[in-house]
Amino acid sequence: MILQYLSFFAFTFFVAGYATWKLRRDQLNTQDGYFLGGRSLTGIVIAGSMLLTNISTEHLIGMNGSSYKNGAIIITWEATSSLALIVAALYFVPKYLKMGLTTIPEFLELRFDGVIRTIVALLLIISFVATLLPIVLYTGALNIESIFEISTMLDVTQQQGVWITVLTVGVIGAVYAIFGGLKMVAYTDTINGFGLLAAGLALPLISLYSIGDGSIVAGLVTVFEHAPDKFNVISDEPSVGPGAREAILPFNVLFTGMIINQLYFWTMHQSIVQRVLGAVNLKEAQKGLLLTALLKLLIPFVVILPGIIGFYYFGDSIYDSQDLVYPMLVKKILPYWFTGFFVAIIMGAILSTFNSALNSAATIFSLGIYKKYVNASASESRVVSIGKLVSLALAVFAILIAPFVAKAPDGLYQLLQQLNGIFFIPIASVIIAGFLCPKVSTTGAKAGLLFGLVFYVVVNFIMEAPLHFVHIWGIEFVLNLLIMHLVSIRYPRTSVFEIEDKGFVDMLPWKYTTLASIILTVVTILIYIVFGFSS
Repeated sequence: MILQYLSFFAFTFFVAGYATWKLRRDQLNTQDGYFLGGRSLTGIVIAGSMLLTNISTEHLIGMNGSSYKNGAIIITWEATSSLALIVAALYFVPKYLKMGLTTIPEFLELRFDGVIRTIVALLLIISFVATLLPIVLYTGALNIESIFEISTMLDVTQQQGVWITVLTVGVIGAVYAIFGGLKMVAYTDTINGFGLLAAGLALPLISLYSIGDGSIVAGLVTVFEHAPDKFNVISDEPSVGPGAREAILPFNVLFTGMIINQLYFWTMHQSIVQRVLGAVNLKEAQKGLLLTALLKLLIPFVVILPGIIGFYYFGDSIYDSQDLVYPMLVKKILPYWFTGFFVAIIMGAILSTFNSALNSAATIFSLGIYKKYVNASASESRVVSIGKLVSLALAVFAILIAPFVAKAPDGLYQLLQQLNGIFFIPIASVIIAGFLCPKVSTTGAKAGLLFGLVFYVVVNFIMEAPLHFVHIWGIEFVLNLLIMHLVSIRYPRTSVFEIEDKGFVDMLPWKYTTLASIILTVVTILIYIVFGFSS
């Protein structure tokens, strides 16, 4: 027990101390200093921070829980990420940096007007508070409670143990985000991100080594032979008609709404893209994006394979509690002393995603709402102070509602994705139209945005159409663009938008961007073919 706690606190304090030391000379009372890390982030920091902002306990717990029950079909969420990151490096991020953006909604004001910027800013804040933050806190608390047995140690019920853990993690995360800004988050993410990758890979490797009596390959063969269907990544579930709504991830949704979702998340989602907006130059931004794409190719071994190994150990005994399989596997496989370090990594993953969402929401509110509508003459230090207050308020709200997400029938990751669809697709439609559809007017963009918000809620949650929710995303996207163009015919554009170079950073691209993009694309396709169709 002592070694477990010692390894936990040693690593946790090391990360906090290192990040604090790195920030000792930084100016955190300016907008760029607090919200964008002073536009000084390098490629490796961007990659580590993006990876850990993306991969948190809703992946470790939720995706492994899904793969334990449903097999590797959920790999589609990860397999297409690298391609979206390539698009970000080649197209979107160069434009963002050229415009000197601090938030993605700023682009919408430049392209359309301030009303669209405000609507999207509010939607992003709501999405952070209503979906991402509570699920991240709950899954993190569930993991820590299961491994450290907080309820037993404090002599309380498991539910009370989860509540206590949610409160503790939420408070620590709020402190990080409020007092350190983006750069504190980025530095802690870098260490925790690569630690998560190492520790996350160690779990399945140690498991397979044990199963194979000293041979990882033999262990993998044994797990495969035990349940070969679990390795099939090509789902034959129905995506239309009876059973479509209960399907986890039919293969053909990859070619409809999945494309739009991945493009939005990796090229337009504020909490992800904010790291790249803080890049010291375009070269480092592209390095960071493509390194993230490379790292994402390893992630299925962290967020999918352990769940399948869990089925080998536990069978279908916990199908009704699938989100417990990952912490149970950690306790079963890892050496006792190592679990403390592992929980410290898990804590870092929770804090990263939690802090990133808080920081992004604070950035959007402070610059897009407070300074625009409340106090246009506010000093930079005042704007930063408002951002800290917003982070605190959102953290408190997320802590209060986090324990109520426990009853998701199809697993927490599936719940998160379904809720995200309310916000992601309408916002993606408007941003993509802003870049690629020059005839779309401001009125047309507003009509498409509002239609998209209503359409998904009505079709998926009220009408309960016999379609997989990712297909609904694809249909919604097409209809959104159609409505934008039709309305724009009646209310055409009155001005021409051109991207201007604001001169904030050096725009010289990384000379290996194209070559690296081609290699990553080929590797991604080959991985999907080898691990998909061969199984």
